[in-house]
Amino acid sequence: MVKKSVFKIYIFRHGRTVDNINGRFSGWRDSKLAKSGKDDAKIVALRLKNKKIGIAFHSRLFRSIDTLKEVLKFHKNVKILKDDRIIERNYGDLNGFTHLEIVKKFGAHKYDEWHRTFFARPPRGESFADIEKRVKSFIKDLIKIIKKQKTNVAISAHGNSIRLFRKIMEKKSEKEAVTWEIPYDKVFEYSIK
Repeated sequence: MVKKSVFKIYIFRHGRTVDNINGRFSGWRDSKLAKSGKDDAKIVALRLKNKKIGIAFHSRLFRSIDTLKEVLKFHKNVKILKDDRIIERNYGDLNGFTHLEIVKKFGAHKYDEWHRTFFARPPRGESFADIEKRVKSFIKDLIKIIKKQKTNVAISAHGNSIRLFRKIMEKKSEKEAVTWEIPYDKVFEYSIK
């Protein structure tokens, strides 16, 4: 019997940003890593230090790029690719505002609806359902790449793209996915045969 090779996906959230600390919707804004965010990235780097990684992905946002740079300090000859299908949720008109400012302006009901309801879109923004479509497309292409290149992959992503990545890979419900908190220093690992 021929044993099939198993390859790993290591997906992790960028480190905490200044916006995260201030309770601000970053979305597609380029908020830089805070000092604690750099420490988050170092923890992820240590978690992945002894793993073999051949390809790594990041979004166009600096928090994703800078976290990945820290993680890859222990790895050589890694092919690095940018893919914005793993970018953070676009909060549209909410980008840049604090959670408190949104509650004051629109009310707690609207904030809750936009923040944690699967199909609700903030004005000119994305819903979780929208993110799921792009993440599903990314996963389909990712699996092809892993099988062709026969390598493990690291992904420096964002809280909301990871939420939908997990939903798809773990076959979870919409209801479960919107409740998850995605830690800044954890690595989610998946196997591909």
